[in-house]
Amino acid sequence: MNITVKNADVLFLEPDCKTEKIDVHISGSEIAAVGPAVNFTADRIIDGSGKLLVPGLINCHTHAYMTGFRNFADDLPFNDWLFNKIMPAEEIITSEDAYWCNLLSCLEMIRTGTTCFADMHMFKNQSVKAAAESGLRAVISRGLVGENITDPAAQTRINEAFDEMDYAARNSRITFMLAPHAIYTCGEDLLRGLPGIAANKKIGLNIHIAESKYEFDTSMQKHGCSPAAYLNSLNFFDVPVLAAHCVYSTEKDIEIYARHNVSIVTNPVSNMKLANGFAPVKKMLDAGINVCVGTDSAASNNTLNMFREMSVLSYIHKGLDEKTPGFPAGQTLQLVLLNGAKALGLQNKIGSIKPGMKADLVLIDLDKPWMQPLNNPVSSLVYSANGTETDTVIVDGKILMDRGVVKTLDQERIFYEVNRVREKIK
Repeated sequence: MNITVKNADVLFLEPDCKTEKIDVHISGSEIAAVGPAVNFTADRIIDGSGKLLVPGLINCHTHAYMTGFRNFADDLPFNDWLFNKIMPAEEIITSEDAYWCNLLSCLEMIRTGTTCFADMHMFKNQSVKAAAESGLRAVISRGLVGENITDPAAQTRINEAFDEMDYAARNSRITFMLAPHAIYTCGEDLLRGLPGIAANKKIGLNIHIAESKYEFDTSMQKHGCSPAAYLNSLNFFDVPVLAAHCVYSTEKDIEIYARHNVSIVTNPVSNMKLANGFAPVKKMLDAGINVCVGTDSAASNNTLNMFREMSVLSYIHKGLDEKTPGFPAGQTLQLVLLNGAKALGLQNKIGSIKPGMKADLVLIDLDKPWMQPLNNPVSSLVYSANGTETDTVIVDGKILMDRGVVKTLDQERIFYEVNRVREKIK
């Protein structure tokens, strides 16, 4: 299908964030042209008048199956939240329950302008199935635990990860990583062995690192070094790594991340809500680290709304630095889009609007009181928008939401099924 988006203000990220009123032409799954297109015939013309056309937002850290735990275990210390509430609830829900919770996550992300997400999960095929049905782009990783590669707990999960890759082999929107959960749930031998397996599969690793002070202090006591230094001693960073949180990072840790080209996902809302503090994002960026942005799960955020994540990210680092501009709106967008695409190995496919890129695009409706007057479109996206402005969502050239109507998912059925799950865990 050929689509032309006319009359919209189009967001361009490089070299500096700016907007320009220009036509964008889509052929099949890709952007065919930006501006005049010779011999291009559109099957559909979308009028973008009064709207911003932006690259689809990229959420680099989620646990989509956990959306059923939204507002379930709030205002608890991190260890109590995780070990006494969330993990027991995970043992209650079934694979089918996880499927519906995944669909709810996909629905929320579509409605708030996210077109690609990186997910760590624990229910075989359910995240893959939901992503495929929703039409979203996804990087999926089965969470791994265990002491070593041959540990039954680890081997079962690794095999499930491989099975998922086969299950989704024909879906070009879905790619994979391996996901050792954390250093406190994975043994040394497992962490040491996974880089080789990932290299053989030509994929990266996805892991939580130094999310809490407890994790950092325990690592210092047990290993005599920080979580990052411990992983480095195991040659864990010899393959591409997507590291979530990294809140407690020393100067040496930042040097390790930079030297090994680790991509760090900051999750500011989740980290604040669980009282885990703030990742030293400015120091990481100054060191040349590819920092991207995620929401974490709805159990700890409590949304998957990247618009809220962007504004909070910019605000808190202005406040921490006690200076302006500190963390300007354009830089925040670049972290979400350009850095997010790079972190997921998709920098040649998504994150910007130019010919040859995948047509993952979102139209933002400016006809809202909080979006007027439009003095600065870039600022309006980061500081004024809240996600409800999302009008039309296109992924891989397919329209997933058309003028506020989601075309790929049954919202009423999803709500019903997820509330059935709620009854099981309350």
